[in-house]
Amino acid sequence: MGSSPLFQAGLRIGLFSWILLAIWAGRQEWLGRMPPPAIPALVLTLTTLLFMAYRRITALREWLDQIDLRWILALHLTRFVGFYFIWLHHRGLMPEAFAIPVGIGDIVTAALAGLIIMLPLAPATRLRAITIWNMIGMMDMIFVLLTAARLALSHAPGMQVMTYLPLSLLPTFLVPLIIASHLVIFVRLAKPRT
Repeated sequence: MGSSPLFQAGLRIGLFSWILLAIWAGRQEWLGRMPPPAIPALVLTLTTLLFMAYRRITALREWLDQIDLRWILALHLTRFVGFYFIWLHHRGLMPEAFAIPVGIGDIVTAALAGLIIMLPLAPATRLRAITIWNMIGMMDMIFVLLTAARLALSHAPGMQVMTYLPLSLLPTFLVPLIIASHLVIFVRLAKPRT
């Protein structure tokens, strides 16, 4: 069962090990040595592994299927990182083609998630809001991935900031979690309600 102490401990150990590995990879600057197409491939691979774990590990699926969706939305408050992208652009450290549209998209998605979490909405209204928000948030993530891949493949100056700490944690940890969480929300919203 997803609420068992053994499951909870395993989940914490797994996430802690993953973040440590992502930090270590960032310190080693692995992403900077990878060919540009490898970074989006890494994000998609990690996302696929996370979603497969959700689909195949019963305890994980049961846990994620029973927690309040607002807890999953809370993960998306990290998307306020968009302010940092805009700040980096104004310092000349990130290209405008990435920082401005991606930064604004992330800020809007995070703000909407915060509103849905905090507003006292009726359950049916909250589910409709989450459904609309999830589509917006997923479209934003697809735009982020496509924009990052396009700029990396064109060797746009300033994108290397994404290959070392702290921003290297985005493709190696946070973005796969965010995309997988959108997929989990889609699955949960598609299930018949009791």
